[in-house]
This record gives sequence, C-alpha cells and structure tokens, in this order.
Amino acid sequence: MVIDHIAIWTKQLERLKDYYVKYFNGRANEKYLNKEKHFESYFVAFDSGARLELMKMPGIPGNLNDPVGKQYQGIIHICFGMENMDMVNSKFNELTREGYEILSGPRKTGDGYYEFETLDPDNNRIEVSAIFVE
Repeated sequence: MVIDHIAIWTKQLERLKDYYVKYFNGRANEKYLNKEKHFESYFVAFDSGARLELMKMPGIPGNLNDPVGKQYQGIIHICFGMENMDMVNSKFNELTREGYEILSGPRKTGDGYYEFETLDPDNNRIEVSAIFVE
C-alpha cells in the first residue's frame, strides 16, 4: 500500500503549482475545473509516484496554524527526501537564493537525518531531508 496523494487548499493555485513544479520537479496535469462549484485543481506528480492535489474554491476558510510558532493537530509538514546531503544543501541554497524563508537547518537530527525546514508560498511547512551518512 502507498499514499497516493495529499490535498492542499490554496487561494493561489497557479503560484503553488509552479512552486512544486519548479523546485521539486513535479509534473502538473491540466487544470480541472468544476464551473458549477467554482472548484479548480491540479495534481502534481513526483518521481516517487506520490502526488499533491492542489485545490481552490471560494469560501474555504484560512488555516489556523502559525507556520513558525503555534501549531495545531493534523498534518503539519510535507517532507521531500533527497538522495544525499549534497542535494539537501543544493536545494537549501536554491530556495535561499530565491528568497524563501528557512525555518531551521540544514542540520543533523538525532534520528539520523540531515534536513532543513522551509515554507512554500502558502506558508505550508516543507522539510527537505536525506539520511545522514558520515
């Protein structure tokens, strides 16, 4: 069994789609539109087979999570696994150059990972990690 996809509501559908395509090598399908419900979505697929469903529809309230401070229960971040620590550093440098906020890292964790945390354009937490190898 695998996780097929994770869905994210957004108010800036095109910008979020472009972020995951540009920085995480996602491939987006053609936009789905339901004119009756004013619903729009993209599926963004990754090499691993995992997908994100990015969705937009009027009337969806904002998220109560503070991206840096107070967190609430539920799904809190998405982690993109890299093949090695150099790739983590490369992604860190790329996102830093592009002006994306870095919350922590890169750092070695106590459970064997090398990672950093950042935010996507909607302030969803993103981890980028690799298994730490000396």
